[in-house]
Amino acid sequence: MNSVSPVQSNEREIFMDVLRGFAIFGIFIANLNAFAWYDFVTPVSTGRWLTPRWDTKMLFLHHMFVEGKFYSIFSFLFGWGVSLQIRRLEVKGIKAFSLVKRRLATMLLLGAFHLLLWPGDIVFFYALLGFILLPLFRLTNKQLFIIGIILVLSPILLYGLKMLFPVLTYPSDLLFRTGGMVDEKLNGVTSEESFRNLIHSKSWLDILKGDIAGFFYRYGDLFFISRISKVLGMMMIGVAMGRGNYYKRIAPNKKLLFYIIILGIALGLPANYMLANYMQNSSGAYYKLTTDGLYQTIAYALGVAPLASAYTALFILLFQTAAGKKLLSIFAPVGKMAFSNYILQTLIGNFVFYNAGLGYMEKVGPVYYTLFGIIVFLIQIFASTAWFRYFNYGPLEWLWRSATYKRWQPLIKVK
Repeated sequence: MNSVSPVQSNEREIFMDVLRGFAIFGIFIANLNAFAWYDFVTPVSTGRWLTPRWDTKMLFLHHMFVEGKFYSIFSFLFGWGVSLQIRRLEVKGIKAFSLVKRRLATMLLLGAFHLLLWPGDIVFFYALLGFILLPLFRLTNKQLFIIGIILVLSPILLYGLKMLFPVLTYPSDLLFRTGGMVDEKLNGVTSEESFRNLIHSKSWLDILKGDIAGFFYRYGDLFFISRISKVLGMMMIGVAMGRGNYYKRIAPNKKLLFYIIILGIALGLPANYMLANYMQNSSGAYYKLTTDGLYQTIAYALGVAPLASAYTALFILLFQTAAGKKLLSIFAPVGKMAFSNYILQTLIGNFVFYNAGLGYMEKVGPVYYTLFGIIVFLIQIFASTAWFRYFNYGPLEWLWRSATYKRWQPLIKVK
């Protein structure tokens, strides 16, 4: 009888950890805008950590090179990782899907906890989509790839349909209204002024109650922006990549990698330049279902995934060289304990920016919060590297694996 045990470190694709670590870095930089509440900063605001002219330029670069690209990579890696885990378990004669469902259920619980810390969580969301992803394993790799691309592009059609038939916004409208009712009941929020008073609260309990309402706003937004189809599409492409073992075929093919990089840049840069312009200058046109909002959706759909693919292909190409592998491998420890580092980023963001902590909310612009994000991530690289000298897993990864396999996993390394 085969015993069920997690994949050992020597079986792990180091490159996946490298790319996952890189994605976690980009996601943190993207999330810092929300942690800092920079969107609430008025154009005339001044302060030590606000540089209006350069902040505007930096935010444009974020929209162009960061927005959407890193969660796309992370979604791709999620699908790739699930497919590899299922394949390895099946080779061992283990009921793979039952185990993966238990893994997703544990992930769902951990994500629910994270939602109480920050409504921008992706763990709960990815676990939900993971349950949708599993039945799609019946499809062939070609079908997964084609449908995945269609789903990535589908927000264009969905946005156009919502312009023609506003009733299609009902799911997001319902969630927004529910969030408003919860906000009023729990927090007494009835206006923008009372909301601003809430977010400037010095009480962690008030922030917790605000995050409960924030869950409904968050998922209302996910429905409105068609994030479900985008993420699921990238996951499906990742499944095809892992199940077809395409990495081993693509990695040595430098000509193909150059094609992906060139095509990704040629298509991605102009589209993302348009996206950045619309995001920075359209004054909320996207949420008003306007023509400019449709153009922004088109720019996003045509620009984000290709540029994310170019980033990935570039990493694959560099990882084939001795110098590149040595340099990029610094990301691997962070990626190996990505969940722990992701939650730690939330704790740091909450403590530094909320008024219940250090209170830098609305006081830091994109230039300085980007620098802050780089410093935090460098610390995470050193801390993660040091952690794995003594431990087999990150702390949350250890809990996650132990719950999945229904027994405590060996956390401390035996020397």
